[in-house]
Amino acid sequence: MGVEKDAFITELTALIEKLEGQVGQYRHAKFGPKSEKLDPAQLELALEDLEAAIAETQEQIAAVEEKIAASETDPEKKAPRKKRKARALPEHLTRVERVIEPGSIVCPCGCGDMVRIGEDRVDRLDYIPARYQVIVTIRPKYACPKGRTGVVQAKAPAHLLESSWPTEALLAQIAVSKYSEHMPLNRQTVVMARLGVPIDRSVLADWMGRTGALIAPVVDHMAVALFWRRKVTTNMSSIVDLRPSERPRP
Repeated sequence: MGVEKDAFITELTALIEKLEGQVGQYRHAKFGPKSEKLDPAQLELALEDLEAAIAETQEQIAAVEEKIAASETDPEKKAPRKKRKARALPEHLTRVERVIEPGSIVCPCGCGDMVRIGEDRVDRLDYIPARYQVIVTIRPKYACPKGRTGVVQAKAPAHLLESSWPTEALLAQIAVSKYSEHMPLNRQTVVMARLGVPIDRSVLADWMGRTGALIAPVVDHMAVALFWRRKVTTNMSSIVDLRPSERPRP
């Protein structure tokens, strides 16, 4: 058992040295002289890779520490693994409670069923994978059974891209992914194909081009409104900075 413990300690020492080196790389990447010259997106990518590597090494260290504790013959030296600091999840998220009952609550002493005296609750953040669906719009036609009047039918709802597949929600998703999350259309096609919707990149490009042309007036209007709002705010700030005697009188 002593030889095995020594091997664990040697492994732990190597992992700690590895962790110290990774932390040094992280600090150099974040605060070093070259960090200011890097593109912010490239810097974030480099930092997240280092953070993931540090977390992986920390987990390996914790696993070796557990092995060392398990190899201890003295019960007092078997320290339990340190729990991570609990973080509160946002309250607005939907809570799905799953109650796990014991296989039997019959008391071994024969007095009957045991009485519930409390519970342990553990929150875990879950993810429901994105899925695509087809919205089928049905407009029934109605007519007089005796043929005396015409046909009655609801008007077809207006669509941003007429005679095309995508709903406005799908177009918004593609646009946000491309322009806000910097996810090119060719990568989006890979994701969509993996989810069972194989659509060519040129089709997505066509959708984005037509959408951009249709919403251009709205975007221009918003830009003008933002320009005048900033200008008014700047003028008001200039007036406030003036001394009372210099401010324009109403």
